[in-house]
This record gives sequence, structure tokens and C-alpha cells, in this order.
Amino acid sequence: MTESETPRRPVVPAIRLPRRDRGDRPRRRWPRRAARGAVVIVAAVTAASFGYNLATGPATRPPGLRMLSAGGFDTRYRTWGTSGPPVVLVPGAFETADAFAALGTALGTDHRVFAIDLTGTGYSTPSPPYTAGHLADQLLAFLAAQGLTGANAPVLVGHSSGAAVAGIAAAHGRRYAAGLVFLDGDALPLGVPSALGWLLIPPYRTTILRLGLSSSWLIRRIYASQCGPACAPLTAAGVQTWRRPLQQPGFESAVTYTMRHGIPAMTTAEFSQLRSAAVPKRVISGVNDPQLSAAGAAQTAARIGAPRPTTIPGRHLTMISSPRQLTAAIDTFIRSISHP
Repeated sequence: MTESETPRRPVVPAIRLPRRDRGDRPRRRWPRRAARGAVVIVAAVTAASFGYNLATGPATRPPGLRMLSAGGFDTRYRTWGTSGPPVVLVPGAFETADAFAALGTALGTDHRVFAIDLTGTGYSTPSPPYTAGHLADQLLAFLAAQGLTGANAPVLVGHSSGAAVAGIAAAHGRRYAAGLVFLDGDALPLGVPSALGWLLIPPYRTTILRLGLSSSWLIRRIYASQCGPACAPLTAAGVQTWRRPLQQPGFESAVTYTMRHGIPAMTTAEFSQLRSAAVPKRVISGVNDPQLSAAGAAQTAARIGAPRPTTIPGRHLTMISSPRQLTAAIDTFIRSISHP
């Protein structure tokens, strides 16, 4: 070997390491990316929800409302008629005294008619809790403040879930109720998924409610399904009559309570007390009411100690679809009380 020659190093075979599967890295990163994306989406939705809620806000009360403060309640009410036996109308869920405008006008020909907004729905000042018993306390306070007790006690007409409120009040006896009408209602509990009330947390709950109430189409659709073909479609002013009371402070908390505990209803003990009370009772319902079948109305009458139910044309909002027929049915009931 000459000095110019360089010695050759032995050739060592290269060790090939297994190549990493290119699909492994994205597969490991996907959960983290999804989590980060979810956080971003939730943050964006929450910010948008807060912004929407700040931009909208609750509605103001319209001017000229009649209010009465009694028993710790500030109750909004309406009246029709100036003479005759008194009648007090109690609204159901998502209803106010305005829902009785047609019936109040018809009844007001021969009766002194009152209708109230229950606290939590409408223009009465919010006063939780929104139990049937608490709402009945509001009704009893209103009756006492108006002098509608004793010989001047009215016939109580409770519509839908308002039947439970009127029923509990009537169970106190004839000092507060000359008679009782369950109108399109059975006063039984109607459960809702309890988890829904806990899942709809602020600010999303507020946003969902306000978005729903902002939809005139949705309000018209619900109204038409409950009122039926006998009712004219809601005008823009009619939509506002139903919408504005539900945009008042307190409605959101009332809805939340309903989602967690169900609509106002009577307990077994309260039904027993009502049945034993010496108060004449009637059940009146729409013949096509989707919420109270003929069998359900008959069972309700038996439960409260009333005779066979009276049916009139209409669905669930009979006070709007059939005010004349309903007035005739209530008049017949009142005459039977006056002249048994």
C-alpha cells in the first residue's frame, strides 16, 4: 500500500428505523384540536348570547294598567260590566287577563267581571315561588281587597292550569267562591323533563326565550293550534298582545320554575279538600280540546264532585273561539246556583 492510498473503512450496513405512520400524528392531535375548537365555539356563543341579551332587554309595561296592591302582591287586572253577580277569571300558563277580552265583554252584559294576571306571567309584579298555592294566595288577596267575599263572593273560572289556582282558592269555601268552573283544565300536574330546567342556564336561557318571543311566526303558529279554525289569525297588534306580557321581568324565572317543577297543579289532598267543600262546581271544555279529552273532562268532574261536563265548540282557547257559547254555559251555571 502506498502512502497516497487511503485505507478503506469497512462498510457497515445502515440500520433502517421503522418509519412513523404519517396518520398517527393527526390522529393524536385530533382530540386536542376538537377540545380547543369546542372552547372557542362555547366562548363565541356565550359572548354572542350576552351581547344579544344586553341589546334586547325586557319590555316596559304599557301605560294605563289597573293595578291593585294587596297581601304582598301587586296584581294587574281588568274589569267588564257594572252590575250583576261577580265573576273572576283566572288565566292559565302564558296567558294574561287580556286573553279574556271577548269573554269579559260578553259576560259583562249581566255580570261584574274581573280578570287578573298571575304573578310571573304578565304585568303583575313578580313574586316567587310560582307554585299553585302561592298563586292561589294572590287570588285570595285580590278577592279580599275587592270586597269579593262572603255574600259578594264570585264564581271563579280557572282556565287551563289556572283551574288549579281557582280550585285551591275555592277549597277555602263559600266565603271566597260562590261557585267554581274548571275551564279547559283538570288541575293535574303536567311534568316536563326536569333536566331541561337545569340545562337551560344563563345566559342561554334568556337568549332562547327572547329569540322565541321575537318570532311572530312562532306565536301565530302556537295560537292557531290552540284556538282552532274559529279564531281569526293574529294581526300584528294581536301578536304584540301575547308577546309583550311575556317579555316582562319575572317571566324567565317563572318559566324556569315550570321547567323544573311542572305547571301549577293541585295535590291529592287539595283535590280531596275541594271535593268536600260546599261550593258548586262545573267543568266546561272545548269539544276538540287537544289538552283535555272528553274522558279526561269526565274524570275531572268526578274528581272535584261536579256533574257531567259541559262541552262547547272550540279547542283549548274556548274563551276566544266561543265567547257567546261559553257565556251561555257560565250563565246557566250561575242561575243554577241562584235558583237550585
